[in-house]
Amino acid sequence: MAEAKIRNAIEEMIGQNAGEKSIKEIGGDAESVESIAGAKKYNAITLSHTERQAIMRWITSLLFATDAIPGVRGNLRNFLMQEFHQQWAEEVLRVLKPGGYLLAFGGTRTYHRLASGIEDAGFEIRDQIGWTYGGGFPKSLDVSKAIDKAAGVERKIIGFDPVVAKRTPGVNTNSYGDYKGQNDDITAPATDEAKQWDGWGTALKPAWEPIVVARKPLNGTVAENVLRWGTGGLNVDGCRIPTDEKLSFGSRKIGDGIKYNDISPERMTEGIQNNAGRFPANLIHDGSDEVLALFPKTTSGKPCGTKAGGQGNAYGEFGGGIPVTGIGDTGSAARFFYCAKASPAERGENNNHPTVKPIALMRYLVRLVCPPKGIVLEPYLGSGTTAIAALQEGMSFVGFEKKQEYADIARARIMPHLAQKRLC
Repeated sequence: MAEAKIRNAIEEMIGQNAGEKSIKEIGGDAESVESIAGAKKYNAITLSHTERQAIMRWITSLLFATDAIPGVRGNLRNFLMQEFHQQWAEEVLRVLKPGGYLLAFGGTRTYHRLASGIEDAGFEIRDQIGWTYGGGFPKSLDVSKAIDKAAGVERKIIGFDPVVAKRTPGVNTNSYGDYKGQNDDITAPATDEAKQWDGWGTALKPAWEPIVVARKPLNGTVAENVLRWGTGGLNVDGCRIPTDEKLSFGSRKIGDGIKYNDISPERMTEGIQNNAGRFPANLIHDGSDEVLALFPKTTSGKPCGTKAGGQGNAYGEFGGGIPVTGIGDTGSAARFFYCAKASPAERGENNNHPTVKPIALMRYLVRLVCPPKGIVLEPYLGSGTTAIAALQEGMSFVGFEKKQEYADIARARIMPHLAQKRLC
């Protein structure tokens, strides 16, 4: 069976009842929602309804019962994942204002499927933000243990792993899901083959999550879209990284944009940046010791002299002969990026959601893409962090969560913040 026929068969089946229902539940009026901060990722295909899951299992078993289509088995799940992302993103595009932004957290292994699905839905991929954290734990298969297990040999216990012993199932989580518990015994290889492969694994420790930054196409120019719909730009000044340092970018020509040539002394700036802080970057970290240790200490002296001419970059050719001004600074390079720390208490009691994000992180992202007093749509509400962030930023939110357990957790976390907003 040709690949096109496979696609048509799958689309025909999921288009009946289950597939249509799973996507159309979002609802809403066209172009009514201003911004989205979607903190949902899929590292394996997760479908919304039992009927659709049953249909896809049936199709899969039918297609591969006789191994009639070599090479497709491994790609089918990825294909379905990207199709799913495209379907929900199409509904999000339908209710989003022109120029409205969509943010979606992805897993490092499957980010490309998420981004491709969003792009195929009609969005423009504008950027990617890296969320870096220090609390991840590796989900790596011990090759040596696997060899001994396959050989049916019992390994001798020689100690225990204190790091694994400290982890708590249901509490220690990362972007790949909840920690389910792991044997903390340290064992010695039993077979010669296991000794050869001792210390080998199959995965790295997760330390960052990519975030898709996508935008619905503009209606006209940026200026026209912003004036008509109130969307299309990023809140740069509202998301600058605070600093006590006196910043400088050197002397440049005053005007619309940065011009490096034909500068007269009377039209030069003093070289001081915005006093609100550093320009926001596409990297955010959690301020943990583990992450901060990755950033080098940087020291820069006070610049002096003049810049030579003839040097070009993406913005044009530099004319030369311009005095270099500015004040040197020193410290960890982490100071250049926004730090979103999570308080120990913000997770709340009985919150077993596997991918809870810091409220500070979601407040920053919501503030970056959503205009003041706007509406934030969260199609996958989870434990409610995005909704809390929206409320704390003075915005409204619309959220959906299909799992009753998580919906109850979200409701318990959101209600105090909702009540506080009503008092204001």
